[in-house]
Amino acid sequence: SSITHPRVGQRLELECLAAREDSGVSWVRLDKAGSLHFIVFISSLSRSTFEGSEKTSTRFEAKRDGRVYQLVVKSFTSQDEGNYFCLMNSNQMLYFSPGQPAFFPVTTTAAPTTPAPTIQHGITEKDPCLKTLNPETSKEKELDFFCDIFIWVPLAGACILLLLALVVTVVLCQR
Repeated sequence: SSITHPRVGQRLELECLAAREDSGVSWVRLDKAGSLHFIVFISSLSRSTFEGSEKTSTRFEAKRDGRVYQLVVKSFTSQDEGNYFCLMNSNQMLYFSPGQPAFFPVTTTAAPTTPAPTIQHGITEKDPCLKTLNPETSKEKELDFFCDIFIWVPLAGACILLLLALVVTVVLCQR
């Protein structure tokens, strides 16, 4: 997705489409200095837990609608600048979506009197990897290849063993 340039006080809406409805999603922000900040965990039961085990936040809103997990920055400020990621834990693996950047523009302008919401969508097409609107990144291809190895190599080995057992059985039965 494209770089977002929200204005001071503007509402910023970010969305992530999870692979399954039974998985929860966390939202984190990577700031300009490279530090990760936990924002919220939204459970599959639509319960939100913000930083410090709080159930609500003065700065953020979080909600779930089916597989869509939404984070809203209520009033964007300089401390909210950064790359936003949704992530999920599936089968003891942690999956990050590609970042959704939100930074002030280089040239500053006066904030509008009625700011319109800014919306970005992150989309997951299949379990368990989180994907955004640009689905063909090299890391996703690596992950798909890595997953394929762990599925196809044992399956091929099992087929070879069964074929070998069949050949031995046929040879012994013909004697």
